[in-house]
Amino acid sequence: MVASALYKLALEKKLDCELLLCQDSREAMCAFEVLEFIYEQTQLKPFLLPEFRAMHRDDLRSFMSEFHRLCGGLRDFYQYEGKKILISPFVSTLFSLPSSRHLEGIELQKNKEYSFKYLKQTILDYGYEPVELVELEGEVSFRGDIIDIFIPSQEKPLRISFFDSLIEDIRHFDFETQICVGDELQKILLVPALFALSQEEREALENMIAKHSSNVLSADIQSLGFWFLSEKVLLPQAYKTQITQGAEQEAREFFLFGEKADFTQEIFETLKILPEFEGYSDIAFDVKNLGAILEAHPNRAITLLASQQSVFEHLAYQYDLSGVICRQSPCVVNLITPQELILSLNKPSVSKKKKKPKILLDELNVGEYVVHSEYGVGIFKGIAQTEILGSVRDFIRIDYQGEDRLLLPVENLHLIDRYIANSSGIPLLDRLGKGSFAKLKEKVRTKLMELASGIIALAAKRDLIEGHQIRCDLEEIVLFQKQCPFTLTADQEKSIKEIFSDLSSGKVMDRLLSGDVGFGKTEVAMNALFAVCQNGLQGAMIAPTTLLSLQHFKSMQKRFESFGVRLARLDGSIKNKTEVLQNIAQGNVDIVVGTHSILGANFKNLGLVVVDEEHKFGVKQKEKIKELSQNVHLLCMSATPIPRTLNMALSQIKGMSSLLTPPKEREGVRTFVKAYQDGLVKEVISRELRRGGQVFFIHNHISSIQTRKEDLLELLPHLRIAVLHSQIPSVQSEKLMQEFSEQKYDLLLCTSIVESGIHLSNANTMIVEGADRFGIADLHQLRGRVGRGDKEGFCYFLIEDKEKLTEEALKRLNALEKNSYLGSGASLAYHDLEIRGGGNLLGEAQSGHIKNIGYSLYLRMLEDCIQSLSGQSKLTQESVDLKLNVSAYLNPELIPADRLRLELYRRLALCKDVESVFSIQAEIEDRFGKIDVFTKQFLDLILIKVLGGACKIKAISNYGQNISLTFQSGEKEMIKAPSKDDDDILSCILQDLRKRIRG
Repeated sequence: MVASALYKLALEKKLDCELLLCQDSREAMCAFEVLEFIYEQTQLKPFLLPEFRAMHRDDLRSFMSEFHRLCGGLRDFYQYEGKKILISPFVSTLFSLPSSRHLEGIELQKNKEYSFKYLKQTILDYGYEPVELVELEGEVSFRGDIIDIFIPSQEKPLRISFFDSLIEDIRHFDFETQICVGDELQKILLVPALFALSQEEREALENMIAKHSSNVLSADIQSLGFWFLSEKVLLPQAYKTQITQGAEQEAREFFLFGEKADFTQEIFETLKILPEFEGYSDIAFDVKNLGAILEAHPNRAITLLASQQSVFEHLAYQYDLSGVICRQSPCVVNLITPQELILSLNKPSVSKKKKKPKILLDELNVGEYVVHSEYGVGIFKGIAQTEILGSVRDFIRIDYQGEDRLLLPVENLHLIDRYIANSSGIPLLDRLGKGSFAKLKEKVRTKLMELASGIIALAAKRDLIEGHQIRCDLEEIVLFQKQCPFTLTADQEKSIKEIFSDLSSGKVMDRLLSGDVGFGKTEVAMNALFAVCQNGLQGAMIAPTTLLSLQHFKSMQKRFESFGVRLARLDGSIKNKTEVLQNIAQGNVDIVVGTHSILGANFKNLGLVVVDEEHKFGVKQKEKIKELSQNVHLLCMSATPIPRTLNMALSQIKGMSSLLTPPKEREGVRTFVKAYQDGLVKEVISRELRRGGQVFFIHNHISSIQTRKEDLLELLPHLRIAVLHSQIPSVQSEKLMQEFSEQKYDLLLCTSIVESGIHLSNANTMIVEGADRFGIADLHQLRGRVGRGDKEGFCYFLIEDKEKLTEEALKRLNALEKNSYLGSGASLAYHDLEIRGGGNLLGEAQSGHIKNIGYSLYLRMLEDCIQSLSGQSKLTQESVDLKLNVSAYLNPELIPADRLRLELYRRLALCKDVESVFSIQAEIEDRFGKIDVFTKQFLDLILIKVLGGACKIKAISNYGQNISLTFQSGEKEMIKAPSKDDDDILSCILQDLRKRIRG
């Protein structure tokens, strides 16, 4: 009853405190909304703190988003000089908080002079983390006379451009594209990312941390500074709401309340409890019930709240609003008093999901394996600047077998990809000049032509088959959709429409639905199955494991129970198998859910087959699936994303739908990177068990997994442990996973083969041992196993010796810990998973070819084969070979970081039209400042390459001012530049090519 009690007290000027402690963030938001709503009448300004759930001496990188919001809320509260109240979930005040001095910022104004050196040092002292590409709050990038900075609590990062010591320009920029947006700003408040510290304070704090640092990955101010900060304040006179006993118990156990917290049990118990008043109550409100509510309260003054006036205009067509006060307000307030009824038509704001940046910085890393489309597998060694015949150019160095080395012109970067394959073994390096890779590619191409031919033939055959025409506009189907227990994402709605369009077309459907676990594929499939049932046909859903089929069965039982759908389960674990098969044959079952056992069933009138994770079935089972679905609608589901280009190629012959948006309620997983300690492991496991959950423990060595089990039992003797790895027979593995899902075990000790398709909502803590030995995509995918239910997920990446970590491993693990959504790291992980998803689609039979040439090149070749066999125009035009003796490169003086230049080289090499080149040119000017001669000449080279391709030119070379154009037809033409100067040669070629295109 928080809102209604505050409403009464505040209006009567009887709210005599500066702090209100609430049970959780939801209750705190409710309190904030009501005080915000009546601010004009009370002049009492509310400020809100987020739920900050860090434990004593936790690494704050894992809580950085909440910590930034906590400091922002405190700063606003401190700076406000009128009557005010701070509203906070009680866990956020267990520890004393930074004082106002530590949160003060400085104002920066346009056209005002500042010492660049002093400002840079101030920003670093404020706790901003220097990076090459700013994506997250609290990051800064210094590039020449440009500062990119993401000030906490701002929606977008800022770009500050200097001319000498004068601030020339301040603008926001979009972190996805790194390009400036919106109008110039005249001034900004630069606030600390952590704390405002003097140089002396900073050094003293660093010394304190060094003395007391425990097992955190990076013992620095960003990680531990909060715990050792001097001059912290315990908040003032407070009320508390009726916090439940359970919440206090959680504080005692989970946050060591009263032991290592500043806000002790005694302090908490002396706080005044917010009173309840008779006749005052918070209420739940649904706009569907508005008519009945208006009629039920004729004697109360009724106020409706909405953000837009148009909402009231729309409602006036449906309801009589005479006498109702319609007030435009963004607040969400629903309460009743003896005289009033206040109802909000607004929905609570949902925190926006972070978008993936479009720029991938980690696409290529020095020392990693790459595949050149002509020369094969080598090791990427970075950018090498070389002078040839007096001209300076940048090359990509790739080392091959023996002493072989390739210098690849950067404009041809599109010819190489990162090497990714099924096996984690070290690939065999190729040898230059032997032609062995060309032979291997030809062999793979022959096999791919067979595969592509088979795919197309199958698609053509299915296209000729007339399918059951399903009516998808029936009332029951509309009602079924309305009774969905959650709001569908836009991707789910789009996918259902696409499937319904296929089902009602009269042709046999063949569609692939891809989307991560928990993104709602099952709900989409249930819509299709329900539609088929309502048309008098039977449906089947086939899953690769008993556990996954049971999971689908339980989901369907809940959704279908009120619609009279006859549901059956058919897998190896059921006892009445004969009876179920008989019922299926007689048509007494509408939908059957099961494993490959379904493949032996005879259906009376089968209309739709849904296959989950088809790539996990064996060859014989896949053949039986083909037989079963030969003349019926087919929907395949995959938990790994499909590469966009392969999606485009296959979509010509197969329906493709993707779920890329997570459900709104899905939260990121809280991630920690720590040194392995028995005490830590014991504490982490005990904490999850206390909240009634289960734990995944990833130990990636089968030979020592039993020893690890014994170690864990020494720490926690009563722990119920199940062991799972690839050498355990599949039947036993399924039984074990089934028992784990039924909570017969507390902890699953396993290798990294944790079942990717399983949704275990009660297992929400994961411990990964030896995390530095995993790839980023693997860690990203492993972390996705937890936090799938309504509980927050925790993931602990443990390392043996942080001193032995490479700088690259340290950076990546820090990025994983810093944010549950990784920015470019997550995009890269997603990119890897996409490629593997393409491999899944093609099956294990192709794994040998994939290992030889890598996923990326394999998929590109497959796309080419599908396009050529299906008569599509080729997506990629022939590359132009440029042999121009001019100095052209992205200047390191303009773009100092190799990784940033590499990322721009990669994107420029992939440009297919002049608009893309000019777009990147504008971006470079925006991000790095005025373009110099060498950078401009390199951009001209890329334009020549693009225009040359459009003119069907194979090669362009020059000798002095004489320029030779060789066409794909074999013809040659000569043109002459005014001089040997680089700019004249480039200008002459560009003019000639533009004339040819204009005709």
